[in-house]
Amino acid sequence: MNTQLPSVLMSAERMADLAAASRILAARGVVDGFGHVSMRHPDNPNRYLMSRALAPALVVPNDIVEYDLGSNAVHPASAKGFLERFIHGEIYKARPDIGSVVHSHSPSVVPFGVASVKMQAMFHNAAFLAQGVPVFDISEQFGATDMLVCDCAKGQALAQSLGSASVALMRAHGSVACGPTLQTAVFRAVYTEVNARIQHFAHSLAGTAPLAALSAEEGLLADVPNQTAGLRAWDLWRAEIRSETGW
Repeated sequence: MNTQLPSVLMSAERMADLAAASRILAARGVVDGFGHVSMRHPDNPNRYLMSRALAPALVVPNDIVEYDLGSNAVHPASAKGFLERFIHGEIYKARPDIGSVVHSHSPSVVPFGVASVKMQAMFHNAAFLAQGVPVFDISEQFGATDMLVCDCAKGQALAQSLGSASVALMRAHGSVACGPTLQTAVFRAVYTEVNARIQHFAHSLAGTAPLAALSAEEGLLADVPNQTAGLRAWDLWRAEIRSETGW
């Protein structure tokens, strides 16, 4: 399906990377028929890009829509967007350092939003979690809702809960993972899900004993190589999508 492409010329490679990110997240079990990934417009920080409302594994480059930070489509003829696109717009407003946002309902992560167990960084690839993982409870400000972050006010509340963290849980809903680049945000979304599985296993082994998770200092140190050598994972995942799709 054709949509109006972003007004500022972007390379075909960047558009393909954003479409591929949706498919990577689906292939890695982070999203299924639901969930979405965006990136801040590389030529205009007051806009962002994400696909039209579509299952992530079906996204192609021509599905990308351009939004302002109020989460309004820049082009009136654009295809229908996600109801929860406000997650992305409000995080970009609040965090100039963020270049990409992933929202998912990954199954190993969701329990940490409803259980009284804090998510901890179990290993070096999840070092970004060692600074703490806040939990956003939409009911605290909005009472009983359908749980969807479907307007600017709810998006602002989520962004406030996220604060300076890389990941925030959303009670009885899912999570957001953010990064300075598309590649880093996807890496963090994938390894948040992996870390959650490892923590489930670790608790089953440890019982009531505390876990020897990464400290905040260790997390800061270990996340440095994740920003460089660790991103070889993106190269692998991107090559897999290119092999399947030709783009």
